[in-house]
Amino acid sequence: MEPILLVGLDEPETSELRGRMDGPILAFENLPRIRVDGGLLLVEHPHRMNQFVPVERVAFHAIYEDDFDFLTALALWGGPCLPGARGMMDLRSRLPGLVRALAVTRFGQPPRGYADRGTTVVSESVRVAKWGNWHCGDDKARFTGPWTAEEPTLFEDYLEGEAVRIVLVGERAWQVRMAGDGWLKSIHHKDAAFMAIDPELLDDTRRLAGYFGLEIVGVDYIVTPCGSRHLLEFNHIPNVTALPEVRAAYLDLLVDWAGRDRAEKADR
Repeated sequence: MEPILLVGLDEPETSELRGRMDGPILAFENLPRIRVDGGLLLVEHPHRMNQFVPVERVAFHAIYEDDFDFLTALALWGGPCLPGARGMMDLRSRLPGLVRALAVTRFGQPPRGYADRGTTVVSESVRVAKWGNWHCGDDKARFTGPWTAEEPTLFEDYLEGEAVRIVLVGERAWQVRMAGDGWLKSIHHKDAAFMAIDPELLDDTRRLAGYFGLEIVGVDYIVTPCGSRHLLEFNHIPNVTALPEVRAAYLDLLVDWAGRDRAEKADR
């Protein structure tokens, strides 16, 4: 039986999964070295340098500075991956990922802007600049007046309202009211909490997840005081451990997904 490869999960989760899954597991907190050859995905054994072993499937849950090629290799392999490797690859870079999401969402207004490195944008209204590819709440600034981009930068209007996230884990769904002490909001803040799900936002999130082939997503929206809704960001690797209910659902999904193919093989 070939092992399952876990990438990016921390020790509390990997320990629990080892106790719940049948068969061998290779777990890495950092990116391992991999090869794709003859339709097989091979990973360097954690205790045997330069010895590569085939793996049956991959669960990936992390964001690394240099993970784009790794995700592309998983998509090239085309084997079972949770979430889907092609969707993670398509969304990993902030700007092209947003452009792809805007083609699907019902809530893509107002239009975004872009500035190359070294160019200046002058705005009479409050706007938000976003740059980089971390998708982790970093590399954002709010500004009025002139703004000079130090690297390729996305611009959007700053909208007052309530920041919410729709989280999907398989068939399970939650809406989280994000919180923060300033204008930046997060599910990690102590005041973040579950709230009633807006069915239209849920429908939009499911449409986005289906388009990208992702079973686990977190889509951030802003709901203005007048009730209009606007997509902010599509998180291809949303945090699943900050909220106990989401963590439990994620681990249940992973255990079920990992055992599905093995059970089918055993029945043959």
